[in-house]
Amino acid sequence: MNAMTRSLPPNHYPVIVIGGGQAGLSASWHLKQRGIAHVVFEKQRIAHEWREHRWDSFCLVTPNWQCTLPGFPYQGNDPYGFMLKDEIVQYIEAFVASFEPPVLEGVAVTRVSQNDGGGYTVMTSIGEYTANEVIVASGAYQVPVKPASAERLPQTMLQMHAPQYRNADALPPGAVLIVGTGQSGCQIAEDLHLAGRKVHLCVGGAPRAPRRYRGKDAVEWLNQMGYYDIGIHEHPNKERVRSKSNHYLTGRDGGREIDLRKFASEGMELYGRLDDIRGTTITVKPDLEKNLDSADATLESIKDSIDAYIARAGIDAPTEPRYVPVWKPTAERTAFDFAEAGITTVIWCIGYKADFRWIDVPVFDGRGYPGHDRGITTVPGLYFIGLPWLYTWGSGRFSGVARDAQHIVDRIASRLHSTPRVATGLNALALGS
Repeated sequence: MNAMTRSLPPNHYPVIVIGGGQAGLSASWHLKQRGIAHVVFEKQRIAHEWREHRWDSFCLVTPNWQCTLPGFPYQGNDPYGFMLKDEIVQYIEAFVASFEPPVLEGVAVTRVSQNDGGGYTVMTSIGEYTANEVIVASGAYQVPVKPASAERLPQTMLQMHAPQYRNADALPPGAVLIVGTGQSGCQIAEDLHLAGRKVHLCVGGAPRAPRRYRGKDAVEWLNQMGYYDIGIHEHPNKERVRSKSNHYLTGRDGGREIDLRKFASEGMELYGRLDDIRGTTITVKPDLEKNLDSADATLESIKDSIDAYIARAGIDAPTEPRYVPVWKPTAERTAFDFAEAGITTVIWCIGYKADFRWIDVPVFDGRGYPGHDRGITTVPGLYFIGLPWLYTWGSGRFSGVARDAQHIVDRIASRLHSTPRVATGLNALALGS
């Protein structure tokens, strides 16, 4: 503890960090580097989300070399591979051991509010704390989304969200309906399909991305092209990109593209977006072909950008044929009977909502999203980190969170170390015109 904190009252810290995931830990690393006393409150245990909310075969979709937590880049022998769930946990645990952050596990934060005299009060499950500055690192995926029509499914139907899925054997016998084709939905569909389970999949508008193209992982090409350094202010869609679905692909078995058309040719049943549930009938929108075509168009547009970069830079790279669809729907189905299809499980993979109702500070818009500039809110001393596109594509990932943490801690350091003015009589003439 440095000199700044010796005279402070009990339960006061210059900085309180809420959340002990990679974002909160990255902030803690930078705070320790600056010698700023702080505490990290973690509701569960370190790496809880990775331990408890990922399925058994889960792996990263970005190459291991993109794991660059502050002062602790990936140190394994497979930089172009994709860490499995247990390896991700080990990476985070090794990061923690490298600098020993002041984390209190099993501590829930129930309220954050401003103090009249400045600073914040943080109510926790172990008592009340105060702080000059607060960093919220609890993420943006608190409440999984499920449509109201799900209430009309029978009680005999097992329903779960993506974080609750573990493996095919843990589900009851029968077919599985997956709703949503973001990264989780597509990867879980693949996992079940490879396990020999009958899968019915409601396909949304998520885009797909190439895995390897012209001799490299597409992520390596895009990194070389500077895509992962683009700030949100430079993005063509600006802040709207925060609500967009991530591209689907996988790092499984060394990494590959996910081709839903191929799955369909092998027996997976594909439909458009879920519309409604009445009795045993599930109605879907007639947009399957449109959604598949749109995903493929994104895949090809990424390849176009890589081609253009290779040509401009004069890079000698191998060529390869473009994607040719292996399956097309013969007709748009608008309904099916889940009882006749033998569906016994529904897995909802349609996203999450943020829940920051426990933060009693006026920084949120009408959708409950915090207003900020690179994590710095308009209310002095309150910060957010670990949100998707906080600043760059990598802000919510291992690849970009260190940069965000440094930016926020630099601001905190300048505020904590600034010298307050001593009140004196003001001579207006001294200020000039």
